[in-house]
Amino acid sequence: MPQKNGAEQSDASGSMPKSQRTKIIKSSDDSEKKNLAKKIKDTEICVPIVYGNIAFWLGKKASEYQSHKWTVYVRGSTNEDLGVVVKRAVFQLHSSFNNPTRIIDSPPFELSESGWGEFEVAITLHFQSDVSDKPLHLFHHLKLYPEDESGPLSTKKPVVVESYDEVVISEPSEALFARLQHHPAVIVPRLPAGFTLPSLPIEDLENRNRGGTKDHNPLNQWFSKFSEADELLRLAAAREQVIRV
Repeated sequence: MPQKNGAEQSDASGSMPKSQRTKIIKSSDDSEKKNLAKKIKDTEICVPIVYGNIAFWLGKKASEYQSHKWTVYVRGSTNEDLGVVVKRAVFQLHSSFNNPTRIIDSPPFELSESGWGEFEVAITLHFQSDVSDKPLHLFHHLKLYPEDESGPLSTKKPVVVESYDEVVISEPSEALFARLQHHPAVIVPRLPAGFTLPSLPIEDLENRNRGGTKDHNPLNQWFSKFSEADELLRLAAAREQVIRV
């Protein structure tokens, strides 16, 4: 049974990551596609994702009902374009918002609004047809105020709260593996020597080589950095702390 690592959460205050519930994503179970697509056995493709929010206090422009400008989003762990895997993101906001169900059909998968209150945002990811026919449900608590509420609010430094997770695609088709193998947002295993993948259609090559949102999103400077090296350092520090105790 393929598994995903439990999500980790970080915020701008530098608090320790919090464990989230584990989720599993499988490749499509559609019988017709399953018969036509040749699967690569005992292989998993990993797609690291980060979801969360960034909130800016409006300062002198703040009012009773409009104290913050915020953005909730789902991104690649290194800010790469997730459109190669994700087809659509649906954000379910608090019922007090006009049109609380917001649908984003193309990357970047983010939604900006303004308001004064914190609430839980339900996020549903719909995948490309060759990835999975089952949506992934995520939940994020919109955070507007820093953990240390004793200090003064700042219009220059936003509040950022993010969770890290990994979508695992089990036994992908050869065509899907070929489409994703060189994309920077995806982690793929090395195939055995001599293994030949099918050629990609021209449109897939164009989509794979198309620039993502990494260098064009002004919010990138505030995002947390998630990498395997950072994860190993955190685990080592946690083990050392346990040993000392």
